[in-house]
Amino acid sequence: MRFCLSSGAFAAVMLYSSLAPATESDFLRSFEGNWNGRGTVLTKIGANPVNVRCSLAFSTGSSSLSMQGNCRGLLVVRRSISANLQVSGQQRYSGTYVGPGGQPSSLSGRRQGTAINLAVRWAKPVNGDRAANMTIEKIGNDRVRLQTIDRDPQSGKSVVTSRIDLSR
Repeated sequence: MRFCLSSGAFAAVMLYSSLAPATESDFLRSFEGNWNGRGTVLTKIGANPVNVRCSLAFSTGSSSLSMQGNCRGLLVVRRSISANLQVSGQQRYSGTYVGPGGQPSSLSGRRQGTAINLAVRWAKPVNGDRAANMTIEKIGNDRVRLQTIDRDPQSGKSVVTSRIDLSR
């Protein structure tokens, strides 16, 4: 018995395979390398945004993602940032983030499509509490967006407190 696949069925199989989600290992590997970019950071909600330039190196394992680098703002201020994430189970992530304050904060969340959505538990209160959200999003092959969102203690509304767009 010969197996014959029509050209329409072949095209459908190829389209499905290109849309099928990458394995977690493949997804993590897509971050590997050096990234540079710009963005804005709020030192506190209500303050004027600070323009920053960042250089980050991502390294990956089959179930891990590490990011390390620095951001410069106001031409003279330079701050190191880093994150280490581990994957467990069905696209669940956990790890730590060390930002400008220098103390490790905990991260936990999951991947949805090309974005890793994380709850942040700051090491000390930031903007009135210790909770925020962080997204590490892959945009195409050569772009990554890092974003944090916090709650304004006055209004209760969500505020983007940092957004950095990187490319390689």
